[in-house]
Amino acid sequence: MNPGSPDVHIDGPLTNVSVAYFQDTSDFIADKVFPSLPVDKRSDVFWKYSKADWRRADAQKRAPGTESAGIGWSNQTDNFYAEVYAAHVDIDAQTRANADSNWNLDSDATRLVTSHLLRGKDQQWANEYFKSGVWGTELTGVASAPTGSQFLQWNQTASDPLLNSTNWLTDFRLLTTKAINFAVLGVDVWKALKNHPAILDRIKYTQKGVITEELVAEFLGIPKLYIAYSSQANGPAINDAKSQDAAATYTWTIDTKSALLGYAPSRPSLLEPSAGYTFNWRGYGAGNKSGLTMSSFYDPKIKADRIEGEAAYDLKLVSRDCGVFLKNAVV
Repeated sequence: MNPGSPDVHIDGPLTNVSVAYFQDTSDFIADKVFPSLPVDKRSDVFWKYSKADWRRADAQKRAPGTESAGIGWSNQTDNFYAEVYAAHVDIDAQTRANADSNWNLDSDATRLVTSHLLRGKDQQWANEYFKSGVWGTELTGVASAPTGSQFLQWNQTASDPLLNSTNWLTDFRLLTTKAINFAVLGVDVWKALKNHPAILDRIKYTQKGVITEELVAEFLGIPKLYIAYSSQANGPAINDAKSQDAAATYTWTIDTKSALLGYAPSRPSLLEPSAGYTFNWRGYGAGNKSGLTMSSFYDPKIKADRIEGEAAYDLKLVSRDCGVFLKNAVV
């Protein structure tokens, strides 16, 4: 699957032509939603405090010569376990020797490995946390006559995203004492909001009426709005670029018709609730802010330089109450 010796030798007229499809790392969601928490051990225990104990008002009037009212809190433990994920690209000596100067093989290999690791993390996060049955609050979009935990889907003319978000933000603050500070939107949800009459009317006199993520976030009253643009290729691996592209199909990694609202602190804190954390095992490899560690070494058996990437982490849900899942927000 890697470029062979003839593939990296380009005739003179084509030296300025190169086409590659690299997904911008800003499109990946997992590292944005769950703050990174570096840990020294692969597995360990962390404390979870009782929410109710910190929401009481049990102080009492004190009579002379008597003790003050005794109060306290309870807690429980949870644990994490960091798995190690890895991928590599081999650049053989013959390919490197025959490559023209415009090829940056090491850089391209690094980007490819990074892309695979980040895309895998997004897929894992989507499979585990962007779905029904996970979060403390789940609301379902319907085409008409919503009742109970339902709401009118946002691509319906009579829907009211502002009223919905106002109610949800208020309910969330009562449940958690925190304000929702992030929203992850599937691409179809984003398209519905971007073209929603209520939002268009609200901003028609600003910035030439151009809808941006920042304006929609402000409209909904949520500071951080993320569009789930992470995508992936599907189909069997074929050792021929033309056949590979012809056979591949492409899908969004994250459910396009749903959304997740929630709260996560900007940095981990002992007394702060959070939808989740990414426990990055720094004791295994220092890594970058995404927990990725890259290495390069020569393998004499195959006469190739290996560019290898690893990530050791656990994507961990911490507080179910800190997430609101909107199932089928659009039809």
